[in-house]
Amino acid sequence: MRILQGILLLLILFTNPVCQAGDWPQILGPYRNAHAADETIAASWPAGGPELKWQRPVGSGFAGVAVFQNTLVLFHRVGDQEIVEALNAGTGEPIWKQSAPVSYRGTFNPNDGPIAVPLIHNSRVYTYGITGRLQCLELKTGKVVWSRDTHKDFQVSDGYFGVGSTPIIVEEKLLVNVGGKRKNAGVVAFSLDKGFTLWQALQDDASYSSPTSAFRHGRFYAIFITRLHLTGLDPKNGNVLFQFPFGKRGPTVNGADPVVIGNNIFATASYGVGGFWGQIEQIGTREIWRSEKPMSSQYTTPIEYDGKLIGIDGRQDIGTARLICFDPQTRKVAWSENDFGYATLLEADNKLIIMKTDGTLVLAEASLDAYKELASEQIFHSTTRALPALSNGLLYVRDSKTLKCLKLGSDAPVTPEKTTTN
Repeated sequence: MRILQGILLLLILFTNPVCQAGDWPQILGPYRNAHAADETIAASWPAGGPELKWQRPVGSGFAGVAVFQNTLVLFHRVGDQEIVEALNAGTGEPIWKQSAPVSYRGTFNPNDGPIAVPLIHNSRVYTYGITGRLQCLELKTGKVVWSRDTHKDFQVSDGYFGVGSTPIIVEEKLLVNVGGKRKNAGVVAFSLDKGFTLWQALQDDASYSSPTSAFRHGRFYAIFITRLHLTGLDPKNGNVLFQFPFGKRGPTVNGADPVVIGNNIFATASYGVGGFWGQIEQIGTREIWRSEKPMSSQYTTPIEYDGKLIGIDGRQDIGTARLICFDPQTRKVAWSENDFGYATLLEADNKLIIMKTDGTLVLAEASLDAYKELASEQIFHSTTRALPALSNGLLYVRDSKTLKCLKLGSDAPVTPEKTTTN
């Protein structure tokens, strides 16, 4: 396990050589797996909750922030403008702002702001707006390097909630779950420097799941959950390395990201889809099981912890979700916190940091034996769906009105973490 973790770190440093400990430069953090590196988290909070370092008003949207070397990138909508802003991560002071007109109006959901998290790579910021505006900005100045209208270029519809899949960079290509109607415009690779189209693959609509990557059997895999499939692509050319049906037609979405554990892959969705567990092999990928139990998560990506998965089983809009820990090899549930409510989560310093959609922030032990809550506090009084981000002991959380920076870090030495296998 330790060897695999070391390989993963080397690959991340190779593909993003200026990424440092404490950075949260993309969705689900530096490793794109909701694990924070080299963080020391206090085991308790003062009365009234964690210290508020700063806060500022924000516009609409569910996009979490990205943080790189004390620069925070916020992506939101104010009025008829979709705005990318850089702030000082420690103080919240503005650095630059870049805006572009947007006319999207929510239908199934009133949200009209961006959903995809900004991606920071090699001094540039990549954003993917709710109407398919894909752009590259200079991190230092906010200057637009290039911009593409993917809806126009690839004939894309808005879907249920607009665009919501965060792009990924693999082997120096920007890979995007575009979901276009044009030929092979399901996933598109763009050049980082100019935004040119490099290759196109799949004839599948987009999902609200964001892709991940893995290096296995001497090659990279770019792993996507599209509208109706779980697919592994060769990032060099878009060739399909494996594909499985995943998803259902009708008023459903795939929202959680795929999780790679060693040579295994897990995917989950609600709406009667459930979970998928497979194995990436030298030639092809083998399905091991699929079932609605024990986990059918609407859009929360589970966390791998010492070979087990911790995450949400259920939906935000129907019923009451539970927080569970289970072994994906056997499907045996280690523990379950019923009636927990819907939430997103990350792990740092052997602790779970959980942002519930009702606005409650929870701190718990990352335990394989039982749910062990350490602290909780009501942070917002409205629906909170944006993914949290953790950088240098500071947690960044937002709803549709306010972005808050909370101190969770401790001055104690870093606790040795359990090993992860992806």
